[in-house]
Amino acid sequence: MHKRANFPAGLLTIFLCLLLCLLAAAAPQNVPDDSALSSAVCPLVYQLDDSPGSRGYRYSFFGNAFFINDQGYLLTVAHVLDTFRDGGQPYILVSRPNSPPRLVPANIIAVDHEHDVAILHANPNPFDTKYKVNFLALASDPASRGQSVIAFSLHPPKLQNAHTFEIPLEDRSTGEVLSYESTQLEKTAPTADVFLLSHSVTLGQSGSPVISFDSHAVVGLIEGRWLRFQAASAVKSATPGAAIPIQYAIELLQRHSIPWRHLPLSSQTPHSPHSNGNPH
Repeated sequence: MHKRANFPAGLLTIFLCLLLCLLAAAAPQNVPDDSALSSAVCPLVYQLDDSPGSRGYRYSFFGNAFFINDQGYLLTVAHVLDTFRDGGQPYILVSRPNSPPRLVPANIIAVDHEHDVAILHANPNPFDTKYKVNFLALASDPASRGQSVIAFSLHPPKLQNAHTFEIPLEDRSTGEVLSYESTQLEKTAPTADVFLLSHSVTLGQSGSPVISFDSHAVVGLIEGRWLRFQAASAVKSATPGAAIPIQYAIELLQRHSIPWRHLPLSSQTPHSPHSNGNPH
């Protein structure tokens, strides 16, 4: 008769501890909190109704924007504002605790079409009232090849029939920075840099923040799909996403003396907001 060997209790405890440590090391660390991200990111929309119905106001959805300070300033990409070049009031859809989201006017402060970045200002400022809002820090260092990042965005449950009483759905894509490429973001503009992402981009993600896994700081804004995907040799089966480096947005903030909070990519310690809009 074969006798089963007895495993010493002390060795079993050590084995379990080592296993838990290995599992913890393999699991993603410092993953940005979804609730903090969803409170900082807002769908960028156009109000269609003069008065609300049973499901709130109807709206057209264009992309995303995100708060960069508690004064109500947001960043987005310029091309999602093309509809408003000839007039019209853009809105953001802002979350509220225990209540449906609400439309808040977002005034266009500055647009840089050459680099596809824009600044908005929510008025009234949601940080002054009982909205569920948060703002994201901006990276003071450029994203680097191979860096792990997360792209976070929101979109209505029904793109063709969106209403304000419906909670937006979240898109959370993890990947890494593949490479930097040069392109024309406007037909008559000089070339500008974008960086490519290992994951694809879907309709409505434009303007969303691309966030560093390590520092939780924004390293870029989703621009769209990179159709010349043969330039990214690491991607064979999918069209990678393209992102605008955050440095272009920071330069625009500096020119308009708008403050933001910055984080070096190697640091996880928050810095105070810059009152003069200068990261240095």
